Amino acid sequence: MKFKINKYLLYFLQFLIFIVLFYILFNSSVNLVIFPFAFGMFFALAWANQKLFLLVPSYFIAGIIHDTSWEMAICLVATIFCLVVPYFIHVLCKKNMKKWEFGIFAVLSQIGVVVFDILNGFSPILCIAYMILGVLFMYACIIIFEAIIIRGFTNKLTNVEIVSLFSIIAIVCGGLTLLNIEHFSFLKLFMCFILLIFSYCSTPLLTLLVASVGGIGSLISTNNPLFVVPFIVWGLSALLFKKKYRILMVLAVISIELLLGYYFKLYSSFGIIEMLPVLISSLLFLIIPNKVCSEISTIFNLSKDRLAMKNVVNRNREILHNRLGNLSEIFNDINQIYRNLIKQNMTFEDVQSILQQEIVDKICSYCPERNHCHRTFADNTKKVFDELIKISFEKGKSTLLDVPSYLTSRCKQTNSILGSINTLTAQYKKYIGMVHDVDTSKLIIADQLLGVSKIMKTLSKEVETGISFDTARENKIIDELTYYNIICIDAVVFEKDEWTQNVSLVVRNEDSERKKIESCVSKVCGKKMTIYEKFSSTRPGYCVINLQTAPKYDCIFGVSQKTKNGSKVSGDTYSVIKLDGNKLLFAINDGMGSGVKAEQTSELSISLIENFYKAGFDNEIILSTVNKLLNLHKDDIFSALDICVLDEKNGLLDFIKMASPKSYLLNEDCLKEINTGALPIGIVENPKPLVNKQVISAKDFVIMISDGISDSFENDEELSSCIKSIKTRNPQEFADELVERALSCNNGYAVDDMTAIVVKILDF
Repeated sequence: MKFKINKYLLYFLQFLIFIVLFYILFNSSVNLVIFPFAFGMFFALAWANQKLFLLVPSYFIAGIIHDTSWEMAICLVATIFCLVVPYFIHVLCKKNMKKWEFGIFAVLSQIGVVVFDILNGFSPILCIAYMILGVLFMYACIIIFEAIIIRGFTNKLTNVEIVSLFSIIAIVCGGLTLLNIEHFSFLKLFMCFILLIFSYCSTPLLTLLVASVGGIGSLISTNNPLFVVPFIVWGLSALLFKKKYRILMVLAVISIELLLGYYFKLYSSFGIIEMLPVLISSLLFLIIPNKVCSEISTIFNLSKDRLAMKNVVNRNREILHNRLGNLSEIFNDINQIYRNLIKQNMTFEDVQSILQQEIVDKICSYCPERNHCHRTFADNTKKVFDELIKISFEKGKSTLLDVPSYLTSRCKQTNSILGSINTLTAQYKKYIGMVHDVDTSKLIIADQLLGVSKIMKTLSKEVETGISFDTARENKIIDELTYYNIICIDAVVFEKDEWTQNVSLVVRNEDSERKKIESCVSKVCGKKMTIYEKFSSTRPGYCVINLQTAPKYDCIFGVSQKTKNGSKVSGDTYSVIKLDGNKLLFAINDGMGSGVKAEQTSELSISLIENFYKAGFDNEIILSTVNKLLNLHKDDIFSALDICVLDEKNGLLDFIKMASPKSYLLNEDCLKEINTGALPIGIVENPKPLVNKQVISAKDFVIMISDGISDSFENDEELSSCIKSIKTRNPQEFADELVERALSCNNGYAVDDMTAIVVKILDF
C-alpha cells in the first residue's frame, strides 16, 4: 500500500508541474501578439514518453486557466485529438512515431487556432510564423529531452543542444515575465536560481549567455528590456566567487540586487516583496547537494577537464622512458658477461700436444726404451703419435694398421698406446660436445638478453616524446557521436607520432557495434580511422573502443595444403599472425622429410618464431636463437624456412628465406621472383638468411610455396608460367588451383608435402 501511495503522489506532483509549465508557456509570446509555444512542449513531452493521462488534462487545464473562451476550448480539444489518436494508432501497430511525424501532427493540431485567428483579423503571415515558431520550439524541446530525460546525465551537451536549452530558457522567461503576484516576480525567482546553477556548474561564457538569453526572452515577450542588465550583472557577480564558497556567490547576487533596487532605483518600486525571489532562489541553491551539482557539471563537461591527468600521463611516460633505458643497459651488460663466460676452444695442435703428453706420461714413463724413442727418434715418434691422434679424431678409432712398421717392430706397448689414444680422444670429443652445448646455451641466453635490451630500448624511444592531446577534437567527436544517438561519456585524442593518431572512446555496450563510430571519428580527425581494440570499461554497461589511423593497405589471404601420399601428417606448417604496428607475418616451415618427425620439427620451429616475433625481437636474433636451439638436439633437426612480413602502413614486404623455394610477387604487369638462399635452419651455427625488401601496391599478389610444389614442376620457367596463367583474383581459389596444378604434374600424386599461401593486397 505504501508503494501505491508514493507512486500516486509522484503522479500528482508531475501533474502539477505540467500544469505550471504549460501555463507559463501559454503566457509566453512574441511581443504579446502570438503565443505559439505551449503546443510544442505538449508534443515534445509526449515524444519523451511522458504519461498521456497526465499530459492531456494538465495541458487542457492550463489552457483553460489562460483563456476561458469557447474558441480556446475547441483549439485545445483539437490539439489533444491530433496527438492522442495518432499516438494510440502507432501503439496498436507497435510502431514508433518518427520526429517528422510529430511535426506533421503538430501542424495539423493548430489548424483550428489559425482559422480562429484569421477570422479575428490576424494576418496570414503571423499565422505562418505561429506555426513555424511552435514546431521549431517542439524540436528544440525534443533535442533537450533526448539529451537529459532519455539519456540522463551521462554526456555533455552538444552545441545544438545548448542552443536548444537556451531557447527554452528564453521562452520560459518570456512566459514568466507577466506572472507576478503583487510585486513578487517569478521571473526573478527562476533566473536567479538558474544563474547560480550555471555559474557554479558551467563555464563563465555559458553563464553570461544564459543571463543574456533570460533578459532577451523577457524583452521579446513584452518588448521591455528591464531585466537584461540585472541578469548579466547577477551572473558576473556570481562568477567572481565561483572558486570560493557557494555562500559568497549568493551574498554577491543579493548585494547586487539591493544595489540595483535601492541605489540605482532600476525598478519602479523595490521592497521586501521585490527582494523575496532572490532570497528564495539563493536558499534553494544553497541546499542543493554537491553530488547533484557534480552531475549537472557533467552535461557541460566541466568534470571531464583532464588537463592535469594528461600532464600526469606525459610525466609518467618520461619516467618510464628513463627506467626502460636503464633496464636496457642492464640487460646489455649481462649479455656481455654471458658472452665472456664462453670458453675459447683450443687449436687442434694444442689438443694433439696435450693428449700426446698424457700418453707419454701414462704408457711410456716406465718403458726401458723411453729414452731411445723420445730422444734418439723424438721427431719420428712425435709424428707417429700426432698421426694416430688425428686418425682417431677423424675415424673414431686408430688400429694397428695405422701404426708404422718401424714402430711396431721396436715398441712393445703398441696396443696400450692405441687403447689410450682411442679412449682419450673419445673422452675429449665428449667433453668438447658438452662444452659446446654449454656455450651454445650461454649464447642463447646472451642473445635473449640482447633482444630484451633492444626491445626495452625501442620501448624507451616510443615513450620518450610526450603525447599531444587534442581537446577540441575530443569535444567534436562526442558531439558528432551524440548526433547519431551514440552515447560517448569520454573521449581522448592523441598523436602517437606524426603519422599515427589514436582515439579512445568510452561508449555504451549497445553502441559499440555501430558502424557510425568509425565514420564519425574519421570525419572529425580528417583521416580514415579504424577500430583495432575493444574491451570492457571499469564503468558497468560501457566499453572502451580504441581507434587509430587506418593503414595504407589491407590484405586477404588463402592457404592450401596437400599431405605427401603415404604420410599421415604433413611436415609443412604455416603461420599467419598479426604483429604490432600494422604488420602481418606469413610463414611456411618445411621440416626435414615428411611424416611425424618432420611435423614435430616444423611445429617446433614455427612456434618459436611466432612467439619471438610477437614479443618484438628482430629477425637476426630470432633466427639465430631458433637455429641454436635446434642445434642443441643430438638428432639432425633442420627445416626450410620462408617468412614474409607485410607492413600495411608503409606498403613494404620483407622476405626472409632459409633454403626455401622461390616466392613470387605478381601484379598486373609482371611476375617478380624472390630468390632463395642460405642453408636450412638448424644445420650451421651462424645462419645467414637471405633478406629481400619489396614495395607493394594494391591488387598485388604475394605467393609463397613449399618445395613440394616447386619440385613438381620441371623448372622455374614452368612454375612461373603456371602462376601467370591462373586467372582468378580470389586468393583462396588461387592457392587451391596452384596446388591442383602441381599435383597434375605428377598425375595427381603428391611426391612431397605441399603448402601454398597466397596474399592479395588491397587498399584499406
